Amino acid sequence: MAHTQHQTMRRVLRREIAGTIGLLTDEQDFTAMRRYRTFAFDDHTTYLQQVEALLRTLAAQGSHTTVALFDPEEYAEFCAESGLEPDAPASRTRFTAELAAMGPTVPYDGQPLAELVPDLVDEAVRKATWEYATTLLARIGNCASCGEDIGRVSFARASHLLARIIDTAGHGDLHLVCSVSAAPETLVAALRVDGGPEGGTRLDETEALEFTTVLALGIATRSAGGLVMRTTAPDTTDCVYGWRLRGEDLEPLTAAEVFDAYCTDADSGDLVSPESGVNYCVPPDLGDEGQRTGHTH
Repeated sequence: MAHTQHQTMRRVLRREIAGTIGLLTDEQDFTAMRRYRTFAFDDHTTYLQQVEALLRTLAAQGSHTTVALFDPEEYAEFCAESGLEPDAPASRTRFTAELAAMGPTVPYDGQPLAELVPDLVDEAVRKATWEYATTLLARIGNCASCGEDIGRVSFARASHLLARIIDTAGHGDLHLVCSVSAAPETLVAALRVDGGPEGGTRLDETEALEFTTVLALGIATRSAGGLVMRTTAPDTTDCVYGWRLRGEDLEPLTAAEVFDAYCTDADSGDLVSPESGVNYCVPPDLGDEGQRTGHTH
């Protein structure tokens, strides 16, 4: 009887333990892991099928599982720095635990792996973009004329501009995209703001931090960039607004410029068919608080 009770309690505890699975999302990463003798799979498709089956089993048992992006190069570096044998399951477990704490992860909620993988890759890109922008901001240093930390001042300015945009947008949900030209490629950050009752708003703080950091980098480096916002509210037509980044300011785009920006593919430059039922508008006035603070560097 006591033995049965102990087994039951252990099953209950297993359901309350959160777990993380490190996922090799593409064929190239999978091939890189095949050099390890203890890596049991030799076919990427079969591997993905087995991972998905395991995720479904864990979910059916009531377990909460997150999926992390497993990078073979980062894994090799981790083993070298930690003095671990890379060709060992225990080392892969240690690395996955590290990913759970520090790396990009996506919770498994029963969605097909075909839906989860793009979300996981997007999360990894977001994290990498934020880390890169943060590093560049930190390297800029102090203003030669006033001695202020340019990265810190630019971040404060970006935070101010974002707050003004949200405050002046009116009711409804907002979707904002900021792009900044930074070598070797353009950095892009997105932010979703949900309109709450009585004009309140809700947003993801991590997304807001990433968005503000990318905007701050554009301000600090005087890079070419821009910001597009789409507003959605019940019983109203969606509206799209845009600004051009000019130094420390956001310069409103005309309705025609917003249309051109929103209906052009960012990668190819090809025109994209405009959506029906969407208005392309001049942005709301940000007021004096949205104008230049007077600080230059």
